[in-house]
Amino acid sequence: MGAGGNRDPGKRPIMGAIAEKLSDKLVVTSDNPRFEDPKTIAEAVAAGAHSPEIVVDRREAIQEVFSRAGAADVILVAGKGHEDYQEVCGVKHHFSDAEEVEAALQSRMAKEKEEKSE
Repeated sequence: MGAGGNRDPGKRPIMGAIAEKLSDKLVVTSDNPRFEDPKTIAEAVAAGAHSPEIVVDRREAIQEVFSRAGAADVILVAGKGHEDYQEVCGVKHHFSDAEEVEAALQSRMAKEKEEKSE
């Protein structure tokens, strides 16, 4: 999960606290940092939690979570919703959570298939 830049910074640690309370593992990442430093935003969200992991690069965060998840785990990728971009310094760069989740699943399935054939 992440929090948008140039939005109410006071809610960031509250978001982190609630997300951690409702999950077994919290990974904080970027979500439209706009004109703010994405790491600073992620650290503010993480400040409300006890043991979050910060992976600033959203693509990397999604890949890591899916690669480590167990067979019975449920993963919630929260933040982007229907948006298909990351807004950084006034520029909207194409980025789709749905596409990244699909790629992470494909990568995981390929790895599992390879491990079974060894």
